[in-house]
Amino acid sequence: MTEQTSGQNRNTARFIRNVLIKALLLFLALNFVVGLIPPSGTLGQISLYNRLFPGRARLPFGENTEQAFNLSLYDLEAMFASHEINARPKPEDEFRIILIGDSATWGTLLKPEETLSSLINQDQLSACGGKPVRAYNLAYPSMSLTKDLMILEKALTYDPDLILWPVTLESFPIKIQVDTPLVANNAARVQPLIEAYDLPLSTELEHFVEPNFWERTLIGRRRAILDAFQLQLYGVLWAATGIDQTYPENIIPAQRNFEADDDAYMGVEPPLLPPTFLAASVLHAGAEMAGAVPILVINEPILVSEGKNSDIRYNFFYPHWAYDQYRLMLAERSEFAKWHYADLWDFVPQEQFTNSAVHLTPEGMQIYYRALKPTIERLICP
Repeated sequence: MTEQTSGQNRNTARFIRNVLIKALLLFLALNFVVGLIPPSGTLGQISLYNRLFPGRARLPFGENTEQAFNLSLYDLEAMFASHEINARPKPEDEFRIILIGDSATWGTLLKPEETLSSLINQDQLSACGGKPVRAYNLAYPSMSLTKDLMILEKALTYDPDLILWPVTLESFPIKIQVDTPLVANNAARVQPLIEAYDLPLSTELEHFVEPNFWERTLIGRRRAILDAFQLQLYGVLWAATGIDQTYPENIIPAQRNFEADDDAYMGVEPPLLPPTFLAASVLHAGAEMAGAVPILVINEPILVSEGKNSDIRYNFFYPHWAYDQYRLMLAERSEFAKWHYADLWDFVPQEQFTNSAVHLTPEGMQIYYRALKPTIERLICP
């Protein structure tokens, strides 16, 4: 090797080394600059859904990714970007209904076409003036009115004409409002709602997951970035199969027999629920947030057991005394606030529930929809 060639090799090595050092320093600088900027959700808005493949019929949720082609994530922007409601601006001739709520409305163990929103669409209803009715399923599988309120705030940007809000007592206790990970990991969205509507959740603030500086950097956000990327990959498989959850051949049926002394509700003994136990003010916040857009509050069907000691408990969730007080409270508040309200708690027979006291079979959902349909028709053409 000549001296000239050796010198060229050394110069090349120094050049490569300098490039790598500069690239590393640039990445570290960018990484820490990003840490100074609060997460904005911009990354989640970048989506292949509704472009290369169709939008999902319900918000992404799931842990068995290999079988369900779905996953749970905390980025609300990415969740909405993957949904069919994000496909295009609202058509002028569409009467748009959005549904929020829990896993019963999302459709646990139901295929997308068996959910409440799909049954509305299959019925091909028309609003006044002949506008076709189109319903969108924006429910999410966890029990929390505050979670519903957070989703409602985002859903209102899609210009709905009517909001259906199925609820049940299990979503009302104050102590569970922030427990659901989707709420706990969205402090930047939820805390302003707590302040704006003076919600009684100040003692729950400790449950929020507040990212520190390192967790706000590019490296610290790698989990969120990976989740958003995986959601795009699963879109291809979901579009090809239509599968977004697992459907086990054998499920453990919802409990129907109870102990004689099993009459407490979430640690509260009969006969009265404390006045500060329920976060009913979140419903009022939702009505105020919706403004002129009407909301139909629905006390959704529950399993009313006919088994052992069913005179003490309706189901695994609810003793009679607690649920009866809740129903009375909800009816009185609805009348006082002039909400549209439908109480369908006992419309579905116990045999039409699956693995939970609120999860319906396809036939049970049909019964539910038939009971609800007259109220929907009055609201889409008052």
